[in-house]
Amino acid sequence: MIIGSQQDVTRAVLAEIERAPNPRFREIMSAAVRHLHDFARDAKLTEGEFHQVCGYIAKLGQLSNASHNEVVLASGSVGLSSLVCLLNNGDAGQTETTANLMGPFWRMDSPVTPNGGSIVRCESPGVPIFVNAWVRDTAGQPVAGAQVDVWHTSAEGFYENQDPGQAEMNFRGKFTTDADGHISFRSIKPAGYPIPLSGPVGDLLRAQGRHNMRPAHIHFMIYKPGFKTQFSQVYSSDDPNLETDVQFGVTKALIGNYVLHENEAAPDADVKGAWYSLDHQFRIEAGEAKLPKPPITGKAEGPRPVWTVLQRVE
Repeated sequence: MIIGSQQDVTRAVLAEIERAPNPRFREIMSAAVRHLHDFARDAKLTEGEFHQVCGYIAKLGQLSNASHNEVVLASGSVGLSSLVCLLNNGDAGQTETTANLMGPFWRMDSPVTPNGGSIVRCESPGVPIFVNAWVRDTAGQPVAGAQVDVWHTSAEGFYENQDPGQAEMNFRGKFTTDADGHISFRSIKPAGYPIPLSGPVGDLLRAQGRHNMRPAHIHFMIYKPGFKTQFSQVYSSDDPNLETDVQFGVTKALIGNYVLHENEAAPDADVKGAWYSLDHQFRIEAGEAKLPKPPITGKAEGPRPVWTVLQRVE
Protein backbone atom coordinates (compact mmCIF):
# COMPACT_ATOMS: atom_id res chain seq x y z
CA MET A 1 0.00 0.00 0.00
CA ILE A 2 1.26 3.46 -0.89
CA ILE A 3 0.81 5.58 2.24
CA GLY A 4 -1.53 8.48 1.70
CA SER A 5 -2.20 9.51 5.34
CA GLN A 6 -1.26 8.67 8.89
CA GLN A 7 -4.31 6.36 9.13
CA ASP A 8 -2.98 4.39 6.13
CA VAL A 9 0.15 3.43 8.11
CA THR A 10 -1.85 1.37 10.60
CA ARG A 11 -3.98 -0.23 7.90
CA ALA A 12 -0.89 -1.17 5.88
CA VAL A 13 0.91 -2.78 8.81
CA LEU A 14 -2.19 -4.74 9.87
CA ALA A 15 -2.67 -5.97 6.30
CA GLU A 16 0.89 -7.34 6.23
CA ILE A 17 0.45 -9.07 9.60
CA GLU A 18 -2.54 -10.94 8.14
CA ARG A 19 -0.06 -12.81 5.91
CA ALA A 20 1.43 -14.61 8.95
CA PRO A 21 0.39 -18.31 9.02
CA ASN A 22 0.27 -18.58 12.83
CA PRO A 23 -3.17 -17.37 14.04
CA ARG A 24 -2.04 -16.57 17.59
CA PHE A 25 0.90 -14.57 16.24
CA ARG A 26 -1.51 -12.62 14.03
CA GLU A 27 -3.80 -11.93 17.00
CA ILE A 28 -1.01 -10.72 19.29
CA MET A 29 0.83 -8.63 16.71
CA SER A 30 -2.36 -7.03 15.38
CA ALA A 31 -3.40 -6.01 18.90
CA ALA A 32 0.10 -4.71 19.64
CA VAL A 33 0.21 -2.59 16.49
CA ARG A 34 -3.28 -1.18 17.03
CA HIS A 35 -2.50 -0.19 20.63
CA LEU A 36 0.96 1.18 19.84
CA HIS A 37 -0.32 3.30 16.98
CA ASP A 38 -3.28 4.51 19.05
CA PHE A 39 -0.88 5.34 21.89
CA ALA A 40 1.22 7.51 19.56
CA ARG A 41 -1.92 9.31 18.39
CA ASP A 42 -3.42 9.71 21.86
CA ALA A 43 -0.17 10.99 23.38
CA LYS A 44 0.60 13.14 20.30
CA LEU A 45 4.09 11.64 20.42
CA THR A 46 6.77 13.96 19.03
CA GLU A 47 9.71 12.72 16.98
CA GLY A 48 12.09 13.64 19.78
CA GLU A 49 10.04 11.72 22.34
CA PHE A 50 9.87 8.72 20.02
CA HIS A 51 13.67 8.59 19.73
CA GLN A 52 13.97 8.96 23.50
CA VAL A 53 11.67 5.94 23.98
CA CYS A 54 13.76 3.93 21.50
CA GLY A 55 16.85 4.81 23.52
CA TYR A 56 15.22 3.55 26.72
CA ILE A 57 14.23 0.27 25.07
CA ALA A 58 17.76 -0.25 23.74
CA LYS A 59 19.21 0.45 27.20
CA LEU A 60 16.95 -2.21 28.76
CA GLY A 61 18.64 -4.85 26.63
CA GLN A 62 22.12 -3.44 27.05
CA LEU A 63 21.85 -3.60 30.86
CA SER A 64 20.53 -7.18 30.97
CA ASN A 65 23.13 -9.86 31.61
CA ALA A 66 23.69 -13.16 33.44
CA SER A 67 23.09 -11.62 36.89
CA HIS A 68 20.66 -8.76 36.16
CA ASN A 69 17.54 -8.44 34.00
CA GLU A 70 16.50 -4.83 33.42
CA VAL A 71 13.64 -5.86 31.11
CA VAL A 72 11.92 -7.89 33.85
CA LEU A 73 12.56 -5.05 36.31
CA ALA A 74 10.91 -2.56 33.97
CA SER A 75 7.91 -4.81 33.32
CA GLY A 76 7.28 -5.09 37.04
CA SER A 77 7.73 -1.37 37.65
CA VAL A 78 4.82 -0.51 35.33
CA GLY A 79 2.61 -3.30 36.71
CA LEU A 80 2.69 -5.38 33.52
CA SER A 81 4.19 -8.46 35.18
CA SER A 82 1.56 -8.44 37.92
CA LEU A 83 -1.28 -7.89 35.43
CA VAL A 84 -0.20 -10.78 33.19
CA CYS A 85 0.09 -13.05 36.23
CA LEU A 86 -3.41 -12.23 37.49
CA LEU A 87 -4.91 -12.59 34.00
CA ASN A 88 -3.43 -16.07 33.64
CA ASN A 89 -4.10 -17.56 37.08
CA GLY A 90 -7.05 -17.90 39.44
CA ASP A 91 -9.33 -19.38 36.76
CA ALA A 92 -8.12 -16.84 34.17
CA GLY A 93 -8.39 -13.88 36.50
CA GLN A 94 -11.79 -14.76 37.99
CA THR A 95 -10.75 -15.84 41.48
CA GLU A 96 -8.07 -15.19 44.07
CA THR A 97 -4.74 -16.90 43.41
CA THR A 98 -1.48 -17.62 45.22
CA ALA A 99 0.41 -17.15 41.95
CA ASN A 100 2.67 -14.11 41.81
CA LEU A 101 5.64 -12.61 39.99
CA MET A 102 8.52 -14.82 38.92
CA GLY A 103 10.87 -11.91 39.54
CA PRO A 104 14.32 -11.37 38.05
CA PHE A 105 16.27 -13.61 40.46
CA TRP A 106 15.08 -17.18 39.94
CA ARG A 107 17.89 -19.61 39.10
CA MET A 108 17.72 -23.19 37.88
CA ASP A 109 19.23 -26.12 39.78
CA SER A 110 18.78 -25.02 43.37
CA PRO A 111 20.35 -27.54 45.78
CA VAL A 112 18.05 -30.44 46.66
CA THR A 113 17.33 -30.11 50.39
CA PRO A 114 15.45 -32.47 52.75
CA ASN A 115 12.32 -31.24 54.49
CA GLY A 116 13.30 -29.52 57.71
CA GLY A 117 16.74 -28.69 56.31
CA SER A 118 18.45 -25.32 56.20
CA ILE A 119 18.98 -23.20 53.09
CA VAL A 120 21.61 -21.05 54.83
CA ARG A 121 24.79 -22.13 53.02
CA CYS A 122 27.37 -19.80 54.57
CA GLU A 123 27.74 -17.66 57.66
CA SER A 124 24.85 -15.22 57.37
CA PRO A 125 23.64 -12.76 60.01
CA GLY A 126 19.93 -12.53 60.68
CA VAL A 127 17.02 -13.74 62.78
CA PRO A 128 16.22 -17.43 62.20
CA ILE A 129 12.92 -18.30 60.53
CA PHE A 130 11.19 -21.68 60.38
CA VAL A 131 8.85 -22.07 57.41
CA ASN A 132 6.05 -24.57 56.85
CA ALA A 133 4.20 -24.54 53.53
CA TRP A 134 1.42 -26.70 52.13
CA VAL A 135 0.52 -27.21 48.47
CA ARG A 136 -3.15 -27.92 47.67
CA ASP A 137 -5.12 -28.28 44.47
CA THR A 138 -8.19 -26.15 43.71
CA ALA A 139 -10.40 -28.67 45.55
CA GLY A 140 -8.27 -28.33 48.67
CA GLN A 141 -6.62 -31.73 48.38
CA PRO A 142 -2.90 -32.09 49.20
CA VAL A 143 -0.50 -32.33 46.27
CA ALA A 144 2.26 -34.83 47.02
CA GLY A 145 5.51 -35.09 45.09
CA ALA A 146 5.62 -31.48 43.93
CA GLN A 147 9.04 -29.85 43.56
CA VAL A 148 9.22 -26.53 45.38
CA ASP A 149 12.08 -24.10 44.71
CA VAL A 150 12.67 -21.53 47.45
CA TRP A 151 14.85 -18.40 47.34
CA HIS A 152 15.10 -15.05 49.12
CA THR A 153 17.43 -12.20 50.09
CA SER A 154 19.79 -11.93 53.00
CA ALA A 155 18.95 -9.89 56.11
CA GLU A 156 20.73 -7.04 54.31
CA GLY A 157 18.51 -7.30 51.23
CA PHE A 158 20.88 -9.01 48.76
CA TYR A 159 20.18 -12.12 46.70
CA GLU A 160 23.23 -14.38 46.55
CA ASN A 161 23.74 -13.75 42.84
CA GLN A 162 24.15 -10.02 43.58
CA ASP A 163 26.59 -10.52 46.45
CA PRO A 164 30.00 -12.09 45.81
CA GLY A 165 30.42 -12.43 49.58
CA GLN A 166 27.63 -15.03 49.79
CA ALA A 167 28.15 -18.68 48.97
CA GLU A 168 26.81 -20.06 45.71
CA MET A 169 23.07 -20.76 46.06
CA ASN A 170 22.86 -19.24 49.54
CA PHE A 171 19.20 -18.95 50.64
CA ARG A 172 18.12 -21.24 47.79
CA GLY A 173 16.83 -24.79 47.97
CA LYS A 174 14.61 -27.36 46.28
CA PHE A 175 12.11 -29.40 48.32
CA THR A 176 9.58 -32.14 47.60
CA THR A 177 6.12 -32.12 49.16
CA ASP A 178 5.18 -35.14 51.29
CA ALA A 179 1.86 -37.01 51.33
CA ASP A 180 0.23 -34.01 53.03
CA GLY A 181 1.55 -31.61 50.42
CA HIS A 182 3.91 -30.20 53.06
CA ILE A 183 7.46 -28.83 53.00
CA SER A 184 9.48 -27.21 55.78
CA PHE A 185 12.82 -25.49 56.04
CA ARG A 186 14.97 -23.21 58.16
CA SER A 187 16.53 -19.94 57.03
CA ILE A 188 16.90 -16.34 58.23
CA LYS A 189 14.17 -13.71 57.85
CA PRO A 190 14.81 -11.81 54.60
CA ALA A 191 14.83 -8.05 54.31
CA GLY A 192 13.03 -5.78 51.90
CA TYR A 193 15.29 -4.08 49.41
CA PRO A 194 15.53 -1.28 46.84
CA ILE A 195 15.53 -2.28 43.18
CA PRO A 196 18.50 -0.98 41.15
CA LEU A 197 18.33 2.56 39.80
CA SER A 198 21.27 2.60 37.40
CA GLY A 199 19.19 2.10 34.24
CA PRO A 200 15.95 3.25 32.61
CA VAL A 201 13.88 1.89 35.51
CA GLY A 202 15.58 4.34 37.85
CA ASP A 203 14.78 7.22 35.48
CA LEU A 204 11.16 6.06 35.34
CA LEU A 205 10.78 6.02 39.13
CA ARG A 206 12.45 9.40 39.65
CA ALA A 207 10.18 10.98 37.05
CA GLN A 208 7.12 9.68 38.93
CA GLY A 209 8.29 10.60 42.43
CA ARG A 210 8.18 6.96 43.55
CA HIS A 211 10.37 5.02 45.94
CA ASN A 212 12.19 1.90 44.76
CA MET A 213 11.49 -0.47 47.67
CA ARG A 214 10.19 -4.04 47.59
CA PRO A 215 8.66 -5.42 50.80
CA ALA A 216 10.43 -8.43 52.34
CA HIS A 217 9.31 -11.76 50.87
CA ILE A 218 10.21 -15.38 50.25
CA HIS A 219 9.89 -16.81 46.73
CA PHE A 220 8.36 -20.21 45.97
CA MET A 221 8.16 -22.04 42.64
CA ILE A 222 5.91 -25.12 42.58
CA TYR A 223 6.29 -27.70 39.81
CA LYS A 224 4.49 -31.00 39.24
CA PRO A 225 3.29 -32.65 36.01
CA GLY A 226 -0.46 -32.22 35.60
CA PHE A 227 -0.43 -28.78 37.24
CA LYS A 228 0.42 -25.34 35.96
CA THR A 229 3.81 -24.28 37.31
CA GLN A 230 3.28 -21.59 39.93
CA PHE A 231 5.69 -18.84 40.90
CA SER A 232 4.81 -17.11 44.15
CA GLN A 233 6.06 -14.65 46.75
CA VAL A 234 4.94 -14.55 50.38
CA TYR A 235 5.27 -11.03 51.74
CA SER A 236 6.12 -10.14 55.32
CA SER A 237 3.07 -8.86 57.19
CA ASP A 238 5.19 -6.40 59.20
CA ASP A 239 6.84 -4.67 56.23
CA PRO A 240 6.16 -0.91 55.87
CA ASN A 241 6.13 -1.04 52.06
CA LEU A 242 3.27 -3.50 51.48
CA GLU A 243 0.97 -0.75 50.18
CA THR A 244 3.56 0.83 47.88
CA ASP A 245 5.54 -2.12 46.47
CA VAL A 246 7.53 -0.75 43.53
CA GLN A 247 6.67 -3.92 41.54
CA PHE A 248 2.92 -3.91 42.35
CA GLY A 249 3.13 -7.54 43.46
CA VAL A 250 1.43 -7.64 46.87
CA THR A 251 -1.98 -9.36 46.95
CA LYS A 252 -4.06 -10.24 50.02
CA ALA A 253 -3.57 -13.96 49.41
CA LEU A 254 0.19 -13.55 49.69
CA ILE A 255 0.59 -11.45 52.83
CA GLY A 256 2.17 -14.03 55.12
CA ASN A 257 1.87 -14.02 58.89
CA TYR A 258 5.52 -13.81 59.92
CA VAL A 259 5.26 -14.45 63.66
CA LEU A 260 8.00 -13.21 66.01
CA HIS A 261 8.77 -15.53 68.95
CA GLU A 262 10.81 -13.89 71.69
CA ASN A 263 10.24 -16.09 74.76
CA GLU A 264 9.64 -19.52 73.27
CA ALA A 265 11.94 -22.43 72.51
CA ALA A 266 12.78 -22.67 68.81
CA PRO A 267 12.27 -25.89 66.81
CA ASP A 268 16.08 -26.26 66.70
CA ALA A 269 17.86 -26.29 70.05
CA ASP A 270 20.87 -24.30 68.77
CA VAL A 271 18.69 -21.19 68.25
CA LYS A 272 18.92 -18.84 71.23
CA GLY A 273 16.89 -15.68 71.41
CA ALA A 274 14.22 -14.43 69.01
CA TRP A 275 13.07 -16.35 65.94
CA TYR A 276 10.25 -16.20 63.39
CA SER A 277 7.79 -18.72 62.05
CA LEU A 278 5.79 -18.65 58.83
CA ASP A 279 2.99 -21.03 57.86
CA HIS A 280 1.41 -20.63 54.43
CA GLN A 281 -0.79 -22.54 52.00
CA PHE A 282 -0.67 -22.48 48.21
CA ARG A 283 -3.33 -23.50 45.68
CA ILE A 284 -2.17 -24.73 42.29
CA GLU A 285 -4.33 -25.25 39.20
CA ALA A 286 -4.50 -28.14 36.76
CA GLY A 287 -2.57 -27.40 33.59
CA GLU A 288 0.72 -27.81 31.79
CA ALA A 289 3.86 -28.12 33.89
CA LYS A 290 6.66 -26.19 32.21
CA LEU A 291 9.47 -23.91 33.26
CA PRO A 292 10.36 -20.57 31.67
CA LYS A 293 13.88 -19.57 30.75
CA PRO A 294 15.63 -18.38 33.93
CA PRO A 295 16.05 -14.59 33.91
CA ILE A 296 19.57 -14.97 35.36
CA THR A 297 22.16 -17.72 35.08
CA GLY A 298 25.05 -16.72 37.35
CA LYS A 299 26.56 -14.51 40.01
CA ALA A 300 27.78 -10.94 39.70
CA GLU A 301 31.49 -10.25 39.99
CA GLY A 302 33.23 -7.53 41.96
CA PRO A 303 31.84 -5.74 45.01
CA ARG A 304 28.20 -6.07 45.88
CA PRO A 305 25.93 -3.16 44.89
CA VAL A 306 25.69 0.00 46.94
CA TRP A 307 21.99 0.69 47.36
CA THR A 308 20.32 4.02 46.72
CA VAL A 309 16.86 4.47 48.22
CA LEU A 310 14.43 6.95 46.69
CA GLN A 311 11.90 8.75 48.86
CA ARG A 312 8.28 8.60 47.78
CA VAL A 313 6.77 12.02 47.06
CA GLU A 314 3.57 12.39 49.07
